[in-house]
Amino acid sequence: MQQSLSKKTKHLVGEVLGVKVLELYIADSTIIGSLLTCNSTGAIITAFANAETLNTLEQQGLRVFPIKDVINAAGNDILANDHGALVHPDLKNATVKKISDILGVPVQKGTIASFGTVGMAAVVTNKGCLCHPKVTDEEKQQLEKVFDVDVMIGTVNHGFPMIGSGLVANTKGAVIGKMTTGIEMGRIEEALGFLD
Repeated sequence: MQQSLSKKTKHLVGEVLGVKVLELYIADSTIIGSLLTCNSTGAIITAFANAETLNTLEQQGLRVFPIKDVINAAGNDILANDHGALVHPDLKNATVKKISDILGVPVQKGTIASFGTVGMAAVVTNKGCLCHPKVTDEEKQQLEKVFDVDVMIGTVNHGFPMIGSGLVANTKGAVIGKMTTGIEMGRIEEALGFLD
């Protein structure tokens, strides 16, 4: 969680997502979403993270893997839930195997709308997936198979297609960019199963 957020904002984020809010830097950066991805079992993080950050994550009961691949912006390059993970197609096979071990799920390489940065192009929870509007039919089928959820297309922040840059979600709630329109919010609620 970015350390410059107010106490009120941190409280609201925790309340909406139903989680304990942690404050940390990753590689001296407060923009942690691009450098970290996780599910209920494990966390994959850039290798530039320091020991204190790794310890903080481990103290939450997560297995942690600092990704040492050339492609190491874990949040941008890995999309995961508790059923599976989709990763950048250029990740080394040894790295993919380690990701599978840490997250405890099958992992496939793939793209979304031809982007290898699958963590930016979509957001997935255990209830649904919202992805880039230019996802191909083949990619959509792969997403549904990997994550075992329905997949819908949409945008955030008034038409921006890189969903992961403006949306953080779990099965309890979502935090979205302030420029997100009402129509986009409705799509997010439907895609991620908040209308049930």
